[in-house]
Formats: sequence, structure tokens, C-alpha cells
Amino acid sequence: MLTTEQLAGFRLQLLKEKGEIEDQLKQNDHFGLDRGHYHESVGELSSYDNHPADEGTELYEREKDIALNEHTDLQLRNIDKALEAMENGTYGKCEVCGKEIPYERLEALPNTTYCKEHSPDQIVSHERPVEEGVLMPPFGKFDMDEQDENVAFDAEDSWQTVAQWGTSDTPSDQTFPAGHYNDVNIEPDENLGYVEDFENFVGVDMYGNIQVYPNPQHERYEDALDEEGIMTSFGDLPAFEHDPYVDDTDK
Repeated sequence: MLTTEQLAGFRLQLLKEKGEIEDQLKQNDHFGLDRGHYHESVGELSSYDNHPADEGTELYEREKDIALNEHTDLQLRNIDKALEAMENGTYGKCEVCGKEIPYERLEALPNTTYCKEHSPDQIVSHERPVEEGVLMPPFGKFDMDEQDENVAFDAEDSWQTVAQWGTSDTPSDQTFPAGHYNDVNIEPDENLGYVEDFENFVGVDMYGNIQVYPNPQHERYEDALDEEGIMTSFGDLPAFEHDPYVDDTDK
């Protein structure tokens, strides 16, 4: 049971906190939310001439302002609720079970009207966007296990493929400017749809025989091997395997 002195101390503390919060909201216009569009808070007239990355940053800051404003409003509601409980003579008792709230808890959180066991903030939300429920990895919940050397076409490959058609970046945005605009995207030289170069022109027919399907990639691959003077990208074959790969005219 709280004493009259303790109750008066909590009342003064709550009134002081309420006044500080109201002054803060008045000074910052409810975190700038009294203005119509976030452009007004940063002095911009429109999004037309802004970099998308800057727009994303401002949108993030706007979302943060909304969250802070909601948190502050909740604080005010809890303070008003605690002051009302003081007027009703129920302050210091849990409104769910009716048991006395420990003094230490009230001292740390004077605006609470719940005991620890019945606090409404028991569950931490792990909710994700609803659309992720119908998406399979890697496009829904990304599988970023570096120990799994998965070479499948994943979300990163998807982004790289789309980025080939243009992004907001220009050669001047690069630390080391690219020589061609097509090389501005992330890892432009990385193979898409296959890992090793030879996978683009080597296949197996219906009988299990290895076939080479000549294409520009095949020609570039052979030219690179000839320039290095090796038989494969990982070096020469062992001596006992040379013969099948040597023409009769070269013997």
C-alpha cells in the first residue's frame, strides 16, 4: 500500500513528465507530422529532381518520425491513465488481477497500471510483410548462409540481372569509374545462369555424351586458353590424358 507521500511523489513525477512531452511535441510539430508531405520538412518541392537514394532516406526518416510520434502518444495516454487511477484511488494496483504493484516497479515505471505478469507488452512482434507469405526463398526470406555454397540463381543474381538494364548510378558514382556504362552495375563480369565459363557451351546429350555447342562465349574461352598456353582454366591435364585431346597432325 502506497503512502500519501509516495503517491504525491509519483503524481509530481507524472505531471512533470507529461509537461515535458507536451512541450516537446509542440516544439517539433509532432515530429514534423503536422506538415502535409515530408518534402516540406526538408525544403523540397517535389521528388522529380532528387536521387532515389535520397528519397529513400527521407522516407525512412519519415517512417521513424511516425513511430516516435506513436510511442510518445502512448506515453501520454499511459500518464493520463495513471493520473486517472490516482483520482479513483486504484493507483498501485494491477487493473487485471488487482494485486499490489511492487514499489520498485512503480519507481522505475510510474505510468504503469499493470503488474509485471500482466503487462500488455509481453510478446515481441516478429511480423513480416504479408506478401512474404507467398514467396519462397530466396525471394521471400533470404537464405544467406555463407557456409552453404549454393550456386543457384538467387535474389542477388536477380538484382544483378535487372540492374543490367540501368540503375540510378552513373560512372561518376563509382569509386573507380567504369570505362563503359554497361559496367556500372554490380559485378558486371559475373556469369549469370552458370558458374564456370564452359557451362555456357558444354552440355550432355540424351545418351550421356559430352557435346560442345560453339558460340561467342566458346570462342572467347578458347582464345583465353590459347593466350595462357593451357588446356583448361584450371591448368594442363595429366600426361596420361593428353592424347585424347591432341590431333593426329600435332603428334
